[in-house]
Amino acid sequence: MNEQPVKVPEQEKTLTPSKLFYNWFAANIGIMGFVFGAMIVSYHLSFLQSLLAALIGALSFLVPGWVAMLGQREGVTTFKLSRAAYGTHGNKIPNAIAWLNMVGWLAVNVITGTLLLVSLFGVIHVVKNDVTRGIALVIFGGLVLLSGLLKEATLAKIQTWLSYIFGILTIVILGIFLVKAHWSAALKLPAGHWITGVLPAISIVAAGSGISWSMAAADWGAYAKPGTKPAATFWSTTMGGAVPLFVLMAGGVLLSTIEPTLATTGDPFGVMYAALPSWLGVIYFLVAAGGLIPQCIISLRSARINLATIGINVSQRTSLLIHGVIIIAIPIYVLFISGNFLSNFEIFLNFLGICLASWVAIFLGDSVMSRKNGYAVSLMQPDSPVHYNWGGIISWIIATVTGFLFTNNAVWNGPFAHDIFRDNSLGVFVSAIVAIVCIIVSHLISGTTKSSEEVA
Repeated sequence: MNEQPVKVPEQEKTLTPSKLFYNWFAANIGIMGFVFGAMIVSYHLSFLQSLLAALIGALSFLVPGWVAMLGQREGVTTFKLSRAAYGTHGNKIPNAIAWLNMVGWLAVNVITGTLLLVSLFGVIHVVKNDVTRGIALVIFGGLVLLSGLLKEATLAKIQTWLSYIFGILTIVILGIFLVKAHWSAALKLPAGHWITGVLPAISIVAAGSGISWSMAAADWGAYAKPGTKPAATFWSTTMGGAVPLFVLMAGGVLLSTIEPTLATTGDPFGVMYAALPSWLGVIYFLVAAGGLIPQCIISLRSARINLATIGINVSQRTSLLIHGVIIIAIPIYVLFISGNFLSNFEIFLNFLGICLASWVAIFLGDSVMSRKNGYAVSLMQPDSPVHYNWGGIISWIIATVTGFLFTNNAVWNGPFAHDIFRDNSLGVFVSAIVAIVCIIVSHLISGTTKSSEEVA
């Protein structure tokens, strides 16, 4: 099975700015936003610092906005564009990591849906144990895989209604949190350290939102309707993701004042359920669980696109089988062996955040310095003569390795993860900064070499 043409056919470019906005809005109105808010609070920040970290973290969607705009300009999906910066073969490494990122998010959504169902089992007085967790996992995982067989038009209608209902219920719940929040205690929280508290909180949110979604942004921007203004694509993508994420994270910060254990519990959704009126909790969690399924399909779509870009072309059913095995195996480990959802989630975001932060920094840096007049189609073809763009590859390796050297967590201890870099995710920022420096140096060296050859 041959790879499809590099550029998206004109007749398939049907997305308007409003549809782009809705796509990203729907993908980020999920219940995980509350969990991100709780993670921010876990860095021991003041109330205002937590809101600031949530705002700046949500604005990491400026990056997907930029990538989507490039996708629209060229009419090319993300990792086909990325071939220019890394070469067709060199691009396969970050491409594979991006695929792991999408599969990881699929697993996170399945874990989330399973925990939601387990919390709902408590309503009918079913005891929480491994058996009920297993039943919930089979139910939710099965629904995700079965929904992958539905047509996109059907899924779009389902997602539209679920997003409206979920959005309305979220506003109601935020109102409850505003009333129930312990405002005096929240406003008296001592300020945390700006370097070791606020910055890591921003980086973990950025890693799980803007940086992670940047790898899928051009997959949607490339399908923007001809004649759409680039600024419209940029802002539709940016605000579509940032607005709901910030609102939900703010809700998570408020909820942490009501339920302080939210930031440390292994079952954040059970804690959230306990904070709501029982009748509302049942409705909200049912809608939240249903709303996760279309989000999983968005991830499945990008995961399959990534596989095809690497060179692995499979049918829809085979893709579902491959991804199904993986997204069931990971939840089994988290739910039955590790037992700590938030800790595993942070490790996942930290590791992939470092890899993807360096990738997107190099990708955008290369675009600014070398692709001002557009991308050469020959560089994005699978049979491109440039198999390895060593400037981009070496820059990515140096930046990624450096990021890991300044990172420590439960499974990795970098040799330079001391002082301000200890027990946080600042390695994500380190990776991005080093990547920018490396690609600039590479560009300067490349320019000097070309000038010397021209003189000779």
